[in-house]
Amino acid sequence: MRWLIALAAVLLCAWMQWGPLPRNAFLPDEWLRDAYLRLQVSTAEEPRVLVVDIDEASLARLGPWPWPRERIADLVEMLLTRYEARGVALDIMLPESEKTVGDTRLALLARHGPVVPLQAFDFNRTRELQVRVGALGGAVASPLRGVKATGYIGNYPALAAAPHVGAAAYITDPDGVLRRVPLLTEFEGKQYPALALALLECCSGKPAPRLDTNAIRVGFDRDWNAYTVVSAADILDGAIDPPSAARRLVVVGSSSLGMADRVTTPLGADRPGLGVQANMLTTLLDRQAGRAPAPWPGRLIACAFALLTAVVATLAFPRLSAVASMGLLAAGSALWLVLAGLASRHDPAFSPVGPLATSLFLLAVAVPWQWQLAQRRSRHLLSTLRQYVAPSVVEELLRSEAEDPLAPRQLDVTTLIADMEGYTSQVEALPVAEASRLTRDFLACLTGPVIDTMGTLDKYTGDGLVAFWGAPLPIAEHADLALDAAREILRRVEALSLRHQAAGHAPLRVRIGIESGPAMAGDFGTSFRSIYTAVGDSVNTASRLEQVARDFPHDVIIGAGTVERARRHTFILLGERRLRGKENPTILYTLTSSMKQEGSTVLRESTR
Repeated sequence: MRWLIALAAVLLCAWMQWGPLPRNAFLPDEWLRDAYLRLQVSTAEEPRVLVVDIDEASLARLGPWPWPRERIADLVEMLLTRYEARGVALDIMLPESEKTVGDTRLALLARHGPVVPLQAFDFNRTRELQVRVGALGGAVASPLRGVKATGYIGNYPALAAAPHVGAAAYITDPDGVLRRVPLLTEFEGKQYPALALALLECCSGKPAPRLDTNAIRVGFDRDWNAYTVVSAADILDGAIDPPSAARRLVVVGSSSLGMADRVTTPLGADRPGLGVQANMLTTLLDRQAGRAPAPWPGRLIACAFALLTAVVATLAFPRLSAVASMGLLAAGSALWLVLAGLASRHDPAFSPVGPLATSLFLLAVAVPWQWQLAQRRSRHLLSTLRQYVAPSVVEELLRSEAEDPLAPRQLDVTTLIADMEGYTSQVEALPVAEASRLTRDFLACLTGPVIDTMGTLDKYTGDGLVAFWGAPLPIAEHADLALDAAREILRRVEALSLRHQAAGHAPLRVRIGIESGPAMAGDFGTSFRSIYTAVGDSVNTASRLEQVARDFPHDVIIGAGTVERARRHTFILLGERRLRGKENPTILYTLTSSMKQEGSTVLRESTR
């Protein structure tokens, strides 16, 4: 199930890259791209473009708009002659003829010089009466088809006859932000180039790039402050140093509020439309010069990152808490935001939000799913093990990745079986309350050392217990831990016996059998009741060793398997004994009173 969730998260990212999403619809993608643009926008000077602004100062000095055509013709002529402009794009509309010399001069400049007039198109299909004002011009032969327009505002006929006429075709996204400009606009079967494209084709010796006939994403690499902006009045007065404007492409327009040429761009609201044309020129010039960012496979990068996120999360979540899992996803999202910021300059088509959607899906589905599994597993473990093993073992099992740590499996374990010698004779002479207290105190002496040494309490046997080490949590030193527990049991039983004798009763003795070896450990039982236990030959041998301890003066009888595995204890060889149910004799050992740091040692054979 975890991997199915991971697959769904990756497919979500892939669907956002290649799925049938409305690419022009408002999506979080555009918010993110706009943020990247604002972070990366440059204010370095753009030396190839000059912006001539019919600004408030020009209108105040020379009079309100519209200006006489003679003045506009003077402005264009000054730019072409005194300032040696490469070409002039007029980002102003002149649909009506004034039948003046200025009309004629401006039309002649456009017909014989590098001057590109503007015509605007309308794309609103819901308007009942479509706008058709002036004359269209500048249609180009192209096998490519542009965005279909429904209306237009053209130029007066003489100006519309210019060989190059550019289109202002602004199509904002549903949120009102202008991010793309069509390079070609189609009207009644004819194709009309955008203003920046027409200016490049007019002034360049090679065709301007046509990269996307539907809509090219405006680079907006430079803010308004990066462009050399001069007042139209200063141009007419000759107040600008001519070399500072020479050989530039010029865009003539207005940032004046009164002329209402304002748009919202990723760089901010209420921006001059003149700035959009300047940014379009920069975008096309960079592509024409081969200085555009090299293309990256952004969609593949996004899907690869989503796949990496899903795999890492799926492998890590079982080992992490819910808070840590959320932190992991947050760190991955932050890393992607950095990478997406770089990729967004190199691929304008991919969805930078795709991997974020993957992380959000994992947060909404995988983290709760893993939490639910952990809770269910925790409840099962706690209910089964809390009464049998040390709390540290339970915590380690909860942190493990095993799907079912209680499932039966073969492990190498050490089994300890302890019993009170002469229990019946001890308690039959005691009142019930004292007999009960003695049994409880004796079992406490046995249980404490088992839990303290990370052992698993299998069961109580009335006056004794069965415990083992090495399951459910494998422990390399399980033999030594069992022997440590046996030593502590002897110490505690001795202390209890002294108190018991002080009350006038017989001394207490504990018999302990210990053996190590392979055993099947797990949750055994039926649907009515189950218990975590270990079964195997080594467990049976430990039981026989506990029984044979009655024939020895030693309280702890140890099998050869434990001696072989022990590293911190020394032993006394007791000889061989044929145990019940065994075909071959079994070698018996007991503990010495001392311990050593490394390796088990057999000191000598004991005589009975």
